[in-house]
Amino acid sequence: MFNKMDLARRLKEGSIRLTLPIIEQRIWSDATRGLVMKELNKFIIGQINTSDSRRPARVWQDKIDMARALLASIHRALDRKQFSRRALHGLLMSLLANNVTSLQSEEVRTAMQRFAQRHGGQAPPLLMVISPTSACNLRCSGCYASSGPTGEGLQWEVFDRIITEAKLLWGMRFFTISGGEPLAYRSQGRDLLDMAAKHHDCAFLVYTNGTLIDDRAATRMAEVGNVSPGISVEGLKARTDERRGPGVFQRLLAAMARLRQAGVPFGISVTATRYNAEEIFSDAFIDFFFDEQQAIFGWLFQYMPIGRGYTLDLLPTPEQRLWMWRRTWQIIRERQIMLVDFWNCATVSQGCIAAGQDRGYLYVDWDGKVMPCVFVPYAAANIHSIYARGGSLDDVYDLPYFRAIRQWQLDYGLGKERPAEHGNWLLPCSLRDHYAMGRGLIEKYHPEPEDKAAAEALEDRHLYEGMVRYDEELHRLFEPVWEKEYLKNREP
Repeated sequence: MFNKMDLARRLKEGSIRLTLPIIEQRIWSDATRGLVMKELNKFIIGQINTSDSRRPARVWQDKIDMARALLASIHRALDRKQFSRRALHGLLMSLLANNVTSLQSEEVRTAMQRFAQRHGGQAPPLLMVISPTSACNLRCSGCYASSGPTGEGLQWEVFDRIITEAKLLWGMRFFTISGGEPLAYRSQGRDLLDMAAKHHDCAFLVYTNGTLIDDRAATRMAEVGNVSPGISVEGLKARTDERRGPGVFQRLLAAMARLRQAGVPFGISVTATRYNAEEIFSDAFIDFFFDEQQAIFGWLFQYMPIGRGYTLDLLPTPEQRLWMWRRTWQIIRERQIMLVDFWNCATVSQGCIAAGQDRGYLYVDWDGKVMPCVFVPYAAANIHSIYARGGSLDDVYDLPYFRAIRQWQLDYGLGKERPAEHGNWLLPCSLRDHYAMGRGLIEKYHPEPEDKAAAEALEDRHLYEGMVRYDEELHRLFEPVWEKEYLKNREP
């Protein structure tokens, strides 16, 4: 053991290096937290290869600023005593042990090396989204999953096998759980938190409406330590209750209070539409959820015309989307809040990460349908069929539809040698931002629509023409921004 002065001296002279036990122990202590967080900040930013001349310099700055916002958000939460000790351990495992090469376990490194050998040097997907049930206790308008009070679900053995194979074959340790309502999942007398407890070496980000987080659920989350809820809101009280039902806003605030009391880190999940964009980026909204309610992170999804009652009318306008890009990065940089918009922050992930791209992700739904992305509801295969013929999750990676999307991602930017050759990573989505191209891949490879709404969308000429016009306007607005802010801005 050593005191704060000894720790500072030994870190500076290099006689001690940051290891997970040291980080966990010293971050937990009020006396040494600031020092270790400062060293951790330098360590993580040092992992970002700003010397890679293949990428626009501004891309590296975006990555650095997002990393700083993430660490600042964690620091604030620790100062507020929002973590149980087990939750802190789970966070560090997901943030460091499975992403930083020098801290990875031998099991993770071996799985990743074997994957690269099987797949021509490619890195495996970093995470997977799984929706184990389509059932939900709410019925929100425009639900992307078309959820209702009853629905299909993965059997426990299949759910467990998917996670187990992702760990063994890909070295994966991070899973995002969606739905339906994930906390409504039941199979053979077990639920989602039972699955998290079984896979205690993984981290689970759970998108939930929050209404099922009672005292028992919050206590169990604190005990397992590897579950972090992202609670869905539409804005403040009026907008949330308008879409999700009267009284829902107060119920989710009660859930947040229980999570704070139990020491479970949580954040918010928001869908940006034409009608709530200004509200969810307002100072009042940010102050309420990140200061008063003490959310640690925010995930922003821009409305996609999929699911029940899909419509072009809810899409944020191209002008709103450009404004949201500027506002998102203002909040990240000036307030150091981890606020991730999967479109406007796509420079951090170097574009689209769907279809199992290097360190990317893919999606499995309640029927076992395997899709490139939650927002591209067309399945290249069904995991039940793959298992029935003796295959494994690894067979998913080489599906032709997935390979075609990954090739487009390479051609668009990932495979380029010079920044000037890149496609615009502010317009990353293969379907929303490049609708004609994305539909062309669907028509060529014939993936199965996830549901009736997804099938109807393929026959909807109004949707096709409207999305093409929408993309044309997006490109008109965003190409000058990409050129000026990223290609001409050479300083990281």
